[in-house]
Amino acid sequence: MTINRRDLALSALAVSSLAVSALALTPALAASADEEAVAKKVEAFRLAQIAADPKALGALCADEVSYSHSNGKVEDKATFITNATDGKSKFLSIEYKDPTIKVVGPAAIVRFHWMGEQEMAADGKKVSTNLHILMNWQKQGDDWKLLSRAATKL
Repeated sequence: MTINRRDLALSALAVSSLAVSALALTPALAASADEEAVAKKVEAFRLAQIAADPKALGALCADEVSYSHSNGKVEDKATFITNATDGKSKFLSIEYKDPTIKVVGPAAIVRFHWMGEQEMAADGKKVSTNLHILMNWQKQGDDWKLLSRAATKL
């Protein structure tokens, strides 16, 4: 078998392409245990919002949570849970798009694009929301709790 320069160059190119592809996948595969734990909590929070589940929301929030809405209203834990589960509206959908999670010591910075739709109980009116969300999660013992949340209208 004869190997010429062209065959050798193509082989080298293929090997280097595979190496670059493997490096590109490494960060996604190398998510830390804390990042994965926070991601699970964020998803649990999304599901608890859709279900309007006060017990689940309470378990996910730190006692000191500061929950800020896109209209500037800021709520403490009790007020947030009461308002999120009062039945005046219900979420038809909530999507957290393009999430990023960065763990820094006992804190995690979570950002995502919120796309949601809710229906008002009083008149059946549907309202869409398009927001940028910043969440800060704090490791308390072995558990991650939502410490603060801020929303900005897009």
